[in-house]
Amino acid sequence: MIRCIAIDDEPLALTQLAGYILKVPFLKLVESCSSAFEAINVISREEIDLIFVDINMPDLNGLDFVRSLIHKPLIIFITAYSEYAIEGFKVDALDYLLKPFGYSDFFKSANKAKQQYELLLSSHNQPDDKKHLFIKTEYRIVRIEIDSIIYIESMSEYVRIHTIQSKPIMSLLSMKILEERLPKSKFMRIHRSYIVNLQKIVEVSKGRVIMEGQIYIPIGEQYKESFNHYLGKSFLGKY
Repeated sequence: MIRCIAIDDEPLALTQLAGYILKVPFLKLVESCSSAFEAINVISREEIDLIFVDINMPDLNGLDFVRSLIHKPLIIFITAYSEYAIEGFKVDALDYLLKPFGYSDFFKSANKAKQQYELLLSSHNQPDDKKHLFIKTEYRIVRIEIDSIIYIESMSEYVRIHTIQSKPIMSLLSMKILEERLPKSKFMRIHRSYIVNLQKIVEVSKGRVIMEGQIYIPIGEQYKESFNHYLGKSFLGKY
């Protein structure tokens, strides 16, 4: 079962959304929330796999709420404005539902979540010592040795994978999928737009990391805590 929460400040919309969730056999509604602040409290005490969240909410809107999360579940945005879709995908949303939507559209999005959830479970069950990935780029599928990756950069809907070879590899992939597929002992997301190979870090200075080849990458505010925790495990002296 995929544990999920529904967030919408409109009572009727929230009731409809909760009703749709309850009709899907592989979804479990943990709680309905009328604000992002309610949802933050739920996430702090419950394990959540999927969030359905309205974008247009007072005080803390859906986009800013998701950006504030350090460990993001799967996200499906709900909005009355189609132009928000692009912004939603910039924060690695799985899908978005355009109001007003019916059960058929909702179920399609739920199935996307199911497929992605099963993929993530599969990747978590794989050993952390895998050596390579196969990536589609242009009209080819290329093999990339994991240890050759220096860092990965988000380019809107694409990613650019920088390796010790000279030419970066472009692919139509999300950062979230790569983050889940790469060994967590070796790779970390330190910015909304960057995943780095921890073994290629040469120096940490002034809110940024310096990679092999004198490449400077900023550390995003929402990723500082997890990165500092990683540093603390290997740091000698006062930090």
